[in-house]
Amino acid sequence: MNPLTLKSYISRSLEPVLEKAASEFPAVVLTGPRQSGKTTLLKTLFADHYDYVSLEAPDIRASAMEDPRGFLEMYRPPVIYDEVQYVPDLLPYIKESIDGQRHLAGRYLLTGSQNLLLMEKITESLAGRAAMLRLLPLSGREAAGNPYASLPWERGASSSITSVGSYQDIWRGFLRGGYPELAANPERDISLWHASYIQTYLERDVRSLRQVGDLSQFQSFIRALAARSTQLLNLADLARDLGVALNTVKAWLSVLEATYQVFVLRPYFANVGKRLVKTPKVFFTDVGTLCYLTGLKDPQHAAAGPMAGPVLETAVLTEILKTLTHQGHDPQIYFWRTASGSEVDLVVEAGERLVPIEVKLSATPRPAFAKAIKTFRKDLGTNVMPGYVIHPGEIRLPLGSDVTALPLREL
Repeated sequence: MNPLTLKSYISRSLEPVLEKAASEFPAVVLTGPRQSGKTTLLKTLFADHYDYVSLEAPDIRASAMEDPRGFLEMYRPPVIYDEVQYVPDLLPYIKESIDGQRHLAGRYLLTGSQNLLLMEKITESLAGRAAMLRLLPLSGREAAGNPYASLPWERGASSSITSVGSYQDIWRGFLRGGYPELAANPERDISLWHASYIQTYLERDVRSLRQVGDLSQFQSFIRALAARSTQLLNLADLARDLGVALNTVKAWLSVLEATYQVFVLRPYFANVGKRLVKTPKVFFTDVGTLCYLTGLKDPQHAAAGPMAGPVLETAVLTEILKTLTHQGHDPQIYFWRTASGSEVDLVVEAGERLVPIEVKLSATPRPAFAKAIKTFRKDLGTNVMPGYVIHPGEIRLPLGSDVTALPLREL
């Protein structure tokens, strides 16, 4: 990872959560996709008191594998071990070190870009000893310099603009996406950066995983999945189109999910006496990645083309996902769809209640846009909080009882 300079550092919502975790747990494990800013965040917050060791370099990695105890003696806590997924066998020895002085907090700060193998080792070795946190690409509120802005339905929330500019600027922002390096360097070529990112992801993260054999075929799978983003996901059809086994496609999807490239949105179930759709949907965790994989290169094409709806829906979901994740929560987000076709795009659990959200491309909200939310409220009753229709325009207005049309930039 190439950390941003301190001058261009963008404050992250996770900072107070991370500092609190380091003050309470012997170890903190910070995971997230490659280039989401994990190293930069830890160096910015802890560099004055912590040594830093990257385990990505082959010689450092070899030293850690050959003599784990000697390696931990050489780089003693408090220490940041970056990219620990390269040496997962180091974790039992970190456990041994922690257990020798269990009362001390904040001794080891670990980062990892892969959840698949890393989580298995952490569960075995550091259960009860480590706080698990995730850092995703920048949310809109972080990019706008307002990292602690609440979501509209959260207690004490007020209208907070997360992005400023024209309709075209919104779509230009979608093409760029949320990775910190692009936000800090506006002159970077977007397509070139995303192409390099995907190639690096394939070569460094995917190649090492046993579920993937043919990288070129896996790349075709990623693009085919992007084209189906936000749709009900039929894995059998996808496998047939790619000419691979269904189990292969399932394994590949688990790889994307474990490396934080996609978020699997599952349907919300409640005992409402209706037949509900049980098939999940898949969203990419960065809207810029989605735009790149589907060949979108200019704002006009993105806003007017067939992917406009999925791109906007991805932007709304990922803003909520990032905001809740960076508050230290495990977001519970679903969609709701009946067999008869009534559908609410997103259902967010807020405590014991539910927030229904519709996403509409039109910048001119109409009362009819609230129809699905009203059906949802009728079926779920008092458990449902006021809902929102998110759109890319400028207008905020009520759309009937307990439904508000909300500009994307106020989300």
